[in-house]
Amino acid sequence: MESKWLLLLTMATLMAVGNAQESVKPLVKIVKGKKLCDKGWECKGWSQYCCNQTISDYFQTYQFENLFAKRNTPVAHAAGFWDYHSFITAAAQYQPHGFGTTGGKLMSMKEVAAFLGHVGSKTSCGYGVATGGPLAWGLCYNKEMSPSKVYCDDYYKYTYPCTPGVSYHGRGALPIYWNYNYGETGKALKVDLLNHPEYLENNATLAFQAAIWRWMTPVKKNQPSAHDVFVGNWKPTKNDTMAKRLPGFGTTMNVLYGDQVCGQGDVDSMNNIISHYLYYLDLMGVGREEAGPHDVLTCEEQKPFTVSPSSAASS
Repeated sequence: MESKWLLLLTMATLMAVGNAQESVKPLVKIVKGKKLCDKGWECKGWSQYCCNQTISDYFQTYQFENLFAKRNTPVAHAAGFWDYHSFITAAAQYQPHGFGTTGGKLMSMKEVAAFLGHVGSKTSCGYGVATGGPLAWGLCYNKEMSPSKVYCDDYYKYTYPCTPGVSYHGRGALPIYWNYNYGETGKALKVDLLNHPEYLENNATLAFQAAIWRWMTPVKKNQPSAHDVFVGNWKPTKNDTMAKRLPGFGTTMNVLYGDQVCGQGDVDSMNNIISHYLYYLDLMGVGREEAGPHDVLTCEEQKPFTVSPSSAASS
């Protein structure tokens, strides 16, 4: 079953290779007064979001290459692994749900830059004097290189039991850690990541798909997703306002990382993610001035959504 699924994923990637640069005219129908569209391989299934521009309309191979310019250099640890077609194929699963297709072109481009800003920061091997600058080295990794432990939490032994001999260290575009996160993600994607976490380091489309699923899905009930926080679907409660949690990029860090990044003041781990986002906005032709004011960009004074011990979703 797993091999059949991975074969279908590979076939979808090949289809995307042929179609990614061709703008598709959507099919349109009206249902209960609402306009719905189907745009073929990239935005399929009669969705209001498919009536908007899709990601390949405004973000193409050359832009992906600009953002991740150093990922295939000989010193990169995942050279040859990540590519545009893997990203666009994975994104096609979520564009009918609004990923990169919510609002107008500007909001859509900003969301792609925001998502990839997180990805670039979390997979970078850039440093201060690195060739091309420290922000040019996103997608350098696809896994944690020297894991210090196997990240098995026995608290979840009845729901997501650890497989003997398997390590649940960080893998993917937004690295996944711990057996329960592999189990939850695998269940959502219908892939057995609990027994085979290595699938994320063997298939770039699946790695991107897992990351976009995390972006689009609340970490816990009664919390927003990073997507909803960013595009303005989320309306803060009074408690959120008191906790200084606002719609925008800053709160996406709070959703994804909680107290590992947010509520810590002006820390490097937070600033590195922000810097990647701003850099990508510039490279995509949007411009960092569109990112908004400082209090929208940062989470330095926000009360974290989650306060995690060692069992954090990602590091």
